[in-house]
Amino acid sequence: MSTQARILMVEPTHFDVSYRINPWMKPDLWAKEPGRLAAAARRASEVLHQALVGAGCQVIVGAATPGLPDMVFPANAAIVLDGRALLARFRYPQRQGEEAAFLTLFEGLCERGLLTEVAQLPPGCYQEGAGDAIWDGNRQWFWAAYGPRSSEASLARIGEFFGREVVPMELVSDRCYHLDVCFCPLSGGEILYFAPALTAQALRTLRERVPSEMLIQATEEDLARFSVNAVNVGRNVIMATPTDRLRSVLAERGYMVTPVDLSPFMMSGGGAYCMTLRLDRTSAGETAGHAREPETALA
Repeated sequence: MSTQARILMVEPTHFDVSYRINPWMKPDLWAKEPGRLAAAARRASEVLHQALVGAGCQVIVGAATPGLPDMVFPANAAIVLDGRALLARFRYPQRQGEEAAFLTLFEGLCERGLLTEVAQLPPGCYQEGAGDAIWDGNRQWFWAAYGPRSSEASLARIGEFFGREVVPMELVSDRCYHLDVCFCPLSGGEILYFAPALTAQALRTLRERVPSEMLIQATEEDLARFSVNAVNVGRNVIMATPTDRLRSVLAERGYMVTPVDLSPFMMSGGGAYCMTLRLDRTSAGETAGHAREPETALA
């Protein structure tokens, strides 16, 4: 019997694009129509929320904090496995205020019994959450990136905290500043990935560990549409509007693709995976997420 996938989102109340710390961010365009774009972001967040519920997920909505627009991307907030959360340390000052805000939010999750432990990395050990440390339930290890945001030293800390293997994946593209922009393990064992984002050594590691028939190469267009930055629950895949080619490739492998227009958040460099954090990942295996239960909110 499957249990329900539990996913954290953060309300988009204070989302905007007011600075630029990755090549996708467009503060100049946002400044031309801030009211319209903020309203579009609220609608897009709700559509994603409903798509997750439709895929059988329980969605927990955390409160946003004024002045921290990128809190809407909780994938960067922490790595979560077996009820234990290792909170992020952000490289850029624009996001460092999120550390205290997310600490408060995650302590609240502990008080509610949704997590059992919350820990922090030492200051200066940069690691930006599940966006750069993606749990592969089939293989029982973390694919963990370093380069633009997370430091190489963080990989050992992740392994020590969770007691699990950590597979290094060095990133070489500023556009793929987090691993989740270019790399998506799927429930059937496939890996959807954008090869130019990875070093030659990272590609060798990937191809040594994953059979070629399980590797799905993403195109430049897939990357630009933020389709690789997808949420996979069971056989459901929720992603920013994919190409017909990618949708067909996934359908042939038995996945049901739900496209969502996330263009306001793509203006900040984020897609569906960035906007979510899976709270129920376990080393015993993934949940399928079929049953529905009421959503809950955090004050």
